[in-house]
Amino acid sequence: MAITQEHHSTRLTEYREQFSNLERATDVVRETLREAILDGHLAAGTWLREEEIARELGVSRTPVREALQQLTAVELIEFKPHQGAVVSRLTSDDILAIYIVREALEGISARIAAVRATQEDIDDLRQILTQMEQCAAANNAEALADLNLAFHARMRRISTNRYLDRFLTQVEQSVRRFGRTTYRYTNRAPSSIDEHRAIVDAIAEHNPEQAEAVAVEHMRQARQLRLQMISEGY
Repeated sequence: MAITQEHHSTRLTEYREQFSNLERATDVVRETLREAILDGHLAAGTWLREEEIARELGVSRTPVREALQQLTAVELIEFKPHQGAVVSRLTSDDILAIYIVREALEGISARIAAVRATQEDIDDLRQILTQMEQCAAANNAEALADLNLAFHARMRRISTNRYLDRFLTQVEQSVRRFGRTTYRYTNRAPSSIDEHRAIVDAIAEHNPEQAEAVAVEHMRQARQLRLQMISEGY
């Protein structure tokens, strides 16, 4: 898959427009490529040629080279000797490893939230949960997936721990590369909403042990389902 194909060029330009507020060319290129990769537009195995990217995005090769190096550091791309940069592939082992890390971090996030949450925080989580219920009823899997991310982002903001926020944001970016949401899988939506409700209830009760336990179990269920989807070719 070559990024020089017409539809790639057009789409990369569209991605770039999202980051027109960034001043440094390196930042623009990095975020453009990151979103294109996370969105699945630049699929695993796609070769990324410095000269072609520079021409498409209207920049010199230097910021492209710097951006590729930064994306290598977070393992979105890899350099092959004597060949160049390519969008990295995710294996079932990668998915398992990502979810194991996510389980631990989401558990910590829920534990801290149970200690620090104000009534306003709890109300916000319940509001997102209500919206999730509405999307589930409407069988809107994509919107439900977006609200799921919003729920977990809101929960970790309660912790006011920038390191936790940074690590979980990186993990969620990796999850975006898995493709089809688990909410498209039969009966996942109702059980997931029940799991989210249990997390909110534990936070509202200011029970850190319970909040952590149910958050970890929630992620464990998501991991098992994701691996099952892969094995079934879903």
